[in-house]
Amino acid sequence: MNGPHFDVAVIGGGAAGMMCALTAGQRGRKVALIEHNDRVGKKIAISGGGRCNFTNTGIEPGCYLSERPDFCRSALARYTAWDFIALVERHGIAYHEKKLGQQFCDGSSREIIAMLEAECAAAGVETFTNCRVQRVEKTDRFCIATSRGEFTAQSLVIASGGLSFAKLGATPLGYDIAKQFGHRITPLRPALVPLTFSKPDEPLHELSGLALPVVTRCDGAQFGEAMLVTHRGLSGPAILQISSYWREGGVIKMDLLPDARAIESLLRARATGRDLPSVLAEWMPRRFADAWCARHAPAKPLVHFKQREFDDTLALLRAWPFLPARTEGYPKAEVTLGGVDTAELSSKTMESRRLPGLFFIGEIVDITGWLGGYNFQWAWSSGHAAGEVA
Repeated sequence: MNGPHFDVAVIGGGAAGMMCALTAGQRGRKVALIEHNDRVGKKIAISGGGRCNFTNTGIEPGCYLSERPDFCRSALARYTAWDFIALVERHGIAYHEKKLGQQFCDGSSREIIAMLEAECAAAGVETFTNCRVQRVEKTDRFCIATSRGEFTAQSLVIASGGLSFAKLGATPLGYDIAKQFGHRITPLRPALVPLTFSKPDEPLHELSGLALPVVTRCDGAQFGEAMLVTHRGLSGPAILQISSYWREGGVIKMDLLPDARAIESLLRARATGRDLPSVLAEWMPRRFADAWCARHAPAKPLVHFKQREFDDTLALLRAWPFLPARTEGYPKAEVTLGGVDTAELSSKTMESRRLPGLFFIGEIVDITGWLGGYNFQWAWSSGHAAGEVA
C-alpha cells in the first residue's frame, strides 16, 4: 500500500478513540484518527440529554458486566474519574453532580467534544472525517484501505463502538476486524434499553408518560430509580439499568413501594375506611394506582381486607412480576452488551494477545457499564491505557 504512514492509527472518533489518540500523540507518536461520520464525537453530543454525563465518582469494577468482570479493574484504577474531572476543570468547563455520583456539563456536551478536539490538535493528531474503512490487512505493518485513500501504521487501535444508535452510524466493522484476526466475540445484545409489554400488560400503555420511583430486581442485581411507562412498555433509569441483566423469558421483580413510609401508611389505613388506590396515590400517580389495583387487588375498603388478602396484596406491591416481551433493540439501546473477549486482551494495555500492535478499546470490548457515566469512564480509561503504549 502507498499512502501516509503513522505510528498509530485509531479507527473510531468517539470517546475512547479520541482519548487514545490524544494520549498517544502526547507521547510524540504520529497518530491518525479515522472517523466515518462527518464529525467526531457524535454519540457524545447526544448523551445525557445533550449535557454529557461524562463520568461517575462512584466507579468500581462491580458496576460493569463482562464474562471477566475483573478485567476492567486495571485500566479504571490507572485513569480514574478524578483524572478526567481534572481535565474538564483544566479546560474551564462548568459541571455539576446530578445524583448518585453522576457528573454532567452545566452547558452542552459539545464542550467535552471541543475539549477532546483541542487536546488532539495540541498533540498533533491528524483527524480524517468522512473516512470509511474498507479493509484492513497486516504485513510487517497494518494497512488500512479507506474511502479517502490508504494508510499504514505500526499500531492499530479499534475504537469503533458497538451496534447501538445505528442512526449515528454504528456498524459491525470493529467486530468484523476482531474476527478477521482470530478474536472471539462474546454474545452481543442491546443494553440500557427500554423493555416492551407482553400481552397481559399491554393495557398499561394507556398510562404512557407516568413515572414513579421503584426498585427493580433481576438476576441478583437491583436498582432504585424512576420507572417510566411508555406506549410500548417500560423505560426510565430503573428499567434501563435492569435491562442489562434481563434475558428473554425472565421476570423482573419490581418494588412499587420502595419508601418504608408507604408501608407504614398502608398499615395505618387498614383501620380506616379508605380504599387501596387512595392510599397508594400518596406514593405514586393516582392513575397508576387505579390501574394496578383494578388488576391485582380486591375492590373494597382496606378495613374489609382479610389478613391473607392484605398480606398477598402487599407482597405483590413489593415484588410485582413484570415479564417483558423483548427489548426495544439497538435503535433505542444506549450501549451494546458483550464484545471482544477480554481473555484475549491485556488488561493493562488493551493490546491483543493474538496479534501484537492491535488494540481494542471502549464499547467494542466485552465491558458494559451501568447507566450514569460508567461507560464514558470505561472509554476514557481504556483509551488512555492503549494510548500510553500504542
